[in-house]
Amino acid sequence: MKHPTLKWELIGIAVIFLLGSALHFTFEWSGEWTPVGIIAAVNESVFEHLKLTFWPTILYAAVTCKLLRKGTNNFIVAKTAAVYIMPLTIIVLFYAYTTLTGIENVFIDIFIFFVAVACGQLISYRILLTEPLPEWLKLFSLAFLVILALTYGLFTFYPPHIPFFMDSVTGTYGIP
Repeated sequence: MKHPTLKWELIGIAVIFLLGSALHFTFEWSGEWTPVGIIAAVNESVFEHLKLTFWPTILYAAVTCKLLRKGTNNFIVAKTAAVYIMPLTIIVLFYAYTTLTGIENVFIDIFIFFVAVACGQLISYRILLTEPLPEWLKLFSLAFLVILALTYGLFTFYPPHIPFFMDSVTGTYGIP
């Protein structure tokens, strides 16, 4: 029999995918209200699309925290690994396919988003089932979660002027 945690991590794939998809439009739906830009994509840059995995994963982790902590280990480490694996997967797959094909396709982008979420959740699942990791790794993971959250906020308002942060539609950077 499969471990019950697998069920929750698989449900997480769907929840994170759907919430992340909604966050793609949330800034626009809010009337471009600046505080919403911290959690939602504010433009069509690659960077802004990475936030679409982070905040839904954090929310889903918060909701399932008590549920998944029973019978598992390394919760913070597992969720930190997930929120780092997801954007790395998006970056690698997006730049690989656009470099090799010379095109961008919204359907491929959506598929990549789904694959990234699935990879993050499945890696999280594996870490949840490993033997307990050292306590210092939990603190290290918490610090990396905070750093990533601050990075998303900072670069939304003060993005470097390099292609990774540039809106592919308007050629602008960050909050309009």
